[in-house]
Amino acid sequence: MESATAVFAGSALALFGAALLIWTGARALHRAPVAHGVSPVASTALTTLFGVVFLGLGVWVFTHV
Repeated sequence: MESATAVFAGSALALFGAALLIWTGARALHRAPVAHGVSPVASTALTTLFGVVFLGLGVWVFTHV
């Protein structure tokens, strides 16, 4: 039962992190703002950082299943 919960959590974290990185990359490639009203460099950097963190957490959860 606990492994099913861990697989769900790992999947959710990894998918969110990957989607956040893909979305940020697409916005940066088209030179579109990542967040309105915020510095483009800061918003791109923070969004990339959080995408990597969530993807890493998802992988970490999968290694502990």
